[in-house]
Amino acid sequence: MDENIVIEIKNLTKNYKLYNNHSDRVKEAFHPFRKKFHHIFSALNDISFDVKKGETLGIVGRNGSGKSTLLQILCGILNPTSGLAEIKGKVSALLELGAGFNPEFTGRQNVFINGAILGLANKEMEACFDDIAEFAELGDFIDQPVKTYSSGMYVRLAFAVAIHVNADILIVDEALAVGDEIFQRKCFSRIQQLQQKGTTILFVSHSAGQVVELCNRAILLDQGELLLDGTPKQVVSEYHKLIFAGEEKADSLREEIRALKSGNNIFSQPGEGVQEIEHTPALCAFYEPSLVSKSMISYNSRGVRISDVRITTPDSDIVNVLVRRHEYLYTYKANFQKTAYNIRFGMLIKTVSGVELGGSASSLIKDAVPYIEAGATVSVKFSFKCLLQPGTYFFNCGVLGLIDGTEVYLHRIIDAVVFRVQTEDDFLSTGMIDFYAEMKTCEVLKTSQVL
Repeated sequence: MDENIVIEIKNLTKNYKLYNNHSDRVKEAFHPFRKKFHHIFSALNDISFDVKKGETLGIVGRNGSGKSTLLQILCGILNPTSGLAEIKGKVSALLELGAGFNPEFTGRQNVFINGAILGLANKEMEACFDDIAEFAELGDFIDQPVKTYSSGMYVRLAFAVAIHVNADILIVDEALAVGDEIFQRKCFSRIQQLQQKGTTILFVSHSAGQVVELCNRAILLDQGELLLDGTPKQVVSEYHKLIFAGEEKADSLREEIRALKSGNNIFSQPGEGVQEIEHTPALCAFYEPSLVSKSMISYNSRGVRISDVRITTPDSDIVNVLVRRHEYLYTYKANFQKTAYNIRFGMLIKTVSGVELGGSASSLIKDAVPYIEAGATVSVKFSFKCLLQPGTYFFNCGVLGLIDGTEVYLHRIIDAVVFRVQTEDDFLSTGMIDFYAEMKTCEVLKTSQVL
């Protein structure tokens, strides 16, 4: 292995024998002619890649793509069916929730047990225990059995242990999605400190923003196959296409992604830039039929029923995959089954985690529509410019009116429409919102003379 390479994966395969029922397993074990009653499922299928010292590698893929299996092999929890998985250096891993903890032991006891598993002496763990306890912020719960912990407390302790054992390689598998936002920010800050120290990091996440922000390289796994090894932005873009493609399009899309492999040119040294795609075609909004809200909640109607909720272009084309900084219309119909008074219409955009980014109402209360008679249908249209960063978002919609002197929802739909903002290869904006910020000047106001 090259001295700069700390992880080497060559032709790695992990197969499982699957049986239709328990009796087939017994039949196969005792069959006189060794007849097979199983079929093979390949969790990983002949994948190969290297990771250099100091790299932060993002690993993305749909559920069941083989991400966790790969990490468990690297941690020594699973053995591969064939191929090579070689690691140089001490590994610290934060895998699925609560992995490596004995629920009957206290947090303190589990800290020392995890240290022993990683090969650290008791004195070494005593030296860093106060730092672990402070980072985890568990207070007196550090001396309570882990089985009494909430999922967030599990993550706090597990992450605190993982980052304080001075490992050469840190593996994080989606576990941070459980913690609260403040603690997540604290964890990401510590990950960035480890990057500056030259720690090699493998980071699995479904969050496109986190992968692009933290990683300087990424790979895309699907159905146990390594489809793409490239820049985070490029890999995340193809990942988004894959998760929103219908099954009828998935095979052809996988072929398209495989074809990108030969053109990749990747820099893996920490601090280096990553070569971007030389030419990016103009993006266009389009409609993806499989991109449908599965979390929609419709409130009970109080005389109004909302229907035909959609996003369109100014030319009335229905879309749900949008382009940043373009204009769109959010539309729906309100069918009035009863006469309503002081009516207002509204909309709201939220993130996947439910953060309310912003919305609008049709008017102030004093300017509400005085009344709408039963049997009427109102076509509601809100124009908006898409100033959101690449990612997935949801629209709410609602109709407000006065009942017994109080403004209430006559009908409301939560997560009525889901839409995605396309990933771009070259943009400077960060965070969730694109504020259209541009640097106008960079002027040195004063220089000091060096003698």
